[in-house]
Amino acid sequence: MSNQAPIGVFDSGVGGLSILRALRAALPQEDFVYFADTGHAPYGERDDAFLAQRSLAIAGQLRQEHAIKALVVACNTATASAVHLLRVAHGDLPLVGVEPALKPAAARSTTKRIAVLATRATLASAKFAALHASLRDQAEFLLQPCDGLAAAIEADDATKIRALCSDYIGDRDRFGSQNGRIDTLVMGCTHYPFAATHFTELAGPEVALIETGEPVARQTRRLLQDAGLLNPQGGGRVQWLSTGDAQVLQAAAARWLGL
Repeated sequence: MSNQAPIGVFDSGVGGLSILRALRAALPQEDFVYFADTGHAPYGERDDAFLAQRSLAIAGQLRQEHAIKALVVACNTATASAVHLLRVAHGDLPLVGVEPALKPAAARSTTKRIAVLATRATLASAKFAALHASLRDQAEFLLQPCDGLAAAIEADDATKIRALCSDYIGDRDRFGSQNGRIDTLVMGCTHYPFAATHFTELAGPEVALIETGEPVARQTRRLLQDAGLLNPQGGGRVQWLSTGDAQVLQAAAARWLGL
């Protein structure tokens, strides 16, 4: 693999742009290929077999057609369902997945009551169950599946996004810095940071929102550095691929990343 090759990033749609934003900030000289599988979204309502098939197909395409030097699975649901299979199939490729940031949230929380917002598929996965079990003695995690929220963000439906966020946050009196209240929200889907202003407004400014972009970017940089694959002179270009409407993807990139 060449150090001038691009880094592959994929998600079911535009949610992974929150990860790409952090990657570009941490690795400004790297080039990227972003693959939005919007023709098969939302992933959060798909079964493991389908997610495994799509993840392996996308990884294969990115390697064969774009000679990527690393792969970032910028989707919590795909990571939970398929990252272990990707590691077997592409053992020579630096590979980074994402998972809900329970451990950083437990370290950050003072009240030790934490709400985890994620897709139903992520919360039902064996990978998440193992992570949750390993941290049960560090905090109380209140799990909230957010059906339809990723799809509303994909559609940029502001009214529906606000309504769903309100439904899933519920009573604001549950939140705050006082003992017994929830003081931390984990964004357990890469789409959800794009609804962060709604969550902060609904839960209150005292509540911390935890996402995974920066830790993923740090891990990606470390793996590339260890493999001698950092690009010393790239131009920070992004190539866009989509199984749906590419114009929707590029409009979202312009809106949220300024690209």
